[in-house]
Amino acid sequence: MSTLSSLLPEPRFNSRAGDETVAEEEFAIQQSNSKEIVSKKRTIPPYGKRQGWTPKTLEDFGDGGAYPEILIGQYPLRMGIKSTKKGKVLSKQVDSEGNIKYDAIAKYGHGENRIVQSEFKEIVPLRERLGVNDDNVMQERPDEDTIMETAERTRQAIEKKIQGKLASAKPLGGRNQMEPGISYIRYTPNESAPDANSGISQRIIRMSEMPVDPMEPPKFKHKRIPGAPPSPPAPVLHSPPRPVSVEEQKAWVIPPCISNWKNAKGYTIPLDKRLAADGRGLQEVKINDNFAKLSEAMLAAERHAREEVRQRALMQQNLARKEKENKEEHLRMLAQRAREERSGVNAGIPSRNRNNEELDYKNSREKGYSSNSETEVEESSRGRVPPHNREDDDEVRKREEIRREKQKELRRDLRMSKMGTEAKAKYMAKVENRDISEKIALGLAKPKNIAGDAMFDSRLIHRNESSGPNLNDDESYSIYDKPLLHGSNANANYRPRNIDTGEEDAAFAETINKSLEVDRFGNGMGSKVKDNRKQKSGNVRANPVEFEKEDIFGVNQFLNEAKLGLKRGKDGDDRSPKKHKG
Repeated sequence: MSTLSSLLPEPRFNSRAGDETVAEEEFAIQQSNSKEIVSKKRTIPPYGKRQGWTPKTLEDFGDGGAYPEILIGQYPLRMGIKSTKKGKVLSKQVDSEGNIKYDAIAKYGHGENRIVQSEFKEIVPLRERLGVNDDNVMQERPDEDTIMETAERTRQAIEKKIQGKLASAKPLGGRNQMEPGISYIRYTPNESAPDANSGISQRIIRMSEMPVDPMEPPKFKHKRIPGAPPSPPAPVLHSPPRPVSVEEQKAWVIPPCISNWKNAKGYTIPLDKRLAADGRGLQEVKINDNFAKLSEAMLAAERHAREEVRQRALMQQNLARKEKENKEEHLRMLAQRAREERSGVNAGIPSRNRNNEELDYKNSREKGYSSNSETEVEESSRGRVPPHNREDDDEVRKREEIRREKQKELRRDLRMSKMGTEAKAKYMAKVENRDISEKIALGLAKPKNIAGDAMFDSRLIHRNESSGPNLNDDESYSIYDKPLLHGSNANANYRPRNIDTGEEDAAFAETINKSLEVDRFGNGMGSKVKDNRKQKSGNVRANPVEFEKEDIFGVNQFLNEAKLGLKRGKDGDDRSPKKHKG
């Protein structure tokens, strides 16, 4: 007997193998997910080792609450976080073509159904826009039913608003509505009561709330109950105490606040305390690098200036040395020439060449000083002398000497004409004493060896001033026994000098005399000055000034007054008899 399985064809796929492969794949996926979960799971440090660790995600809290030893805001399971407000930052939006929608800024804060016209095309009429057909612009008008329905809804809305305003304006008695809180009660009195009215069987009573007077003062005094104590603060767990370092102790020292303007108690505050309260120690001082650059530039400039000064000093020394050498050479040549002229022996160099040398020396002084090599070349060139005639040289030398003397005289006369009065006087004194100066210069004014009485002035010997009768009186006030000068010497000493003044001085003196003689103000001062000048010119002093002895005790004045008194008495005696007779 054949079975159904034998009649059916063999299956192409094994269902069990497929189930096993699916199960294996699901198991592998679960294993990978679990590995990912394990790898993503963060490790939480144990208690006591959480210094520097901060919980940031929900996985950091696990299934527990906050960590009390971490002193920051913690929100496990997002408990206590305030609802986030809508931010003010807009995300960038684009349209279907990829262009940025800048009108999102204008539409911010408005509803979705509100139309915000933020484009330029919206201010252009619809018929004038580009890309808009007239068919789209023309729309069909609504039918009559739609118009009537819309008008009815509008009328009802307007009537509703009007009826509400009219009802609020009506008084309370005119209202038909029943006020809330009103009730009607049927009351039947007890006839057996002593005060019962037998004529009334029943009555209806209307019960309503009594209206409240808005101006009535309050019936009760409200007292504010003090608030309940707040919830106890959350406990804060601290790490175990540790010793405080010296730096931390200094950091906790807070300096007292010291005013820079007031000192009411008059305390003497040290400068370190005042500076500590200033807070400048807490600031980090930053020095700009430009200060170092400036100081370096200043040092470089100073070094350069010192080098220039040194070079300038060396150049000046070289110039002074060259000038001194040229001057010495010139003086040496002049001395050599003087010795040759005195001895009468001509040197190898003619006078014409000497004049050329003098001209070269002057030119070198005017144009500047050349180098040593140039001077050597010039000296070597000067040494080459062409052949010459001795007689011609003597004649040329004589003519040059005469010409030189004439030039000296002309220059002296020119200087004398340009000299002032004082300079002329000094020059004349120098000319008078020239003999002794020349002797000293030539070495002829040497003192002779004098011995015996010739060493002393004979005028001071054998004089009788030291004898007794010739001595001056001690009580006299005369210091000198005789005048210093006698006779003609005294007159010559005190005689005014005749000094020749120039033409300018004479003209100046004449203008002064004219201005003094002119009587500008008509008070006769011009004539007086003229008379005084004539009197002074007539009283020319011929002798030295004589002084009178001072009368210290007033004896001479007393004697003069006594003499005048006697003379007046005699005159009175002579006149009195005449008056009596008359």
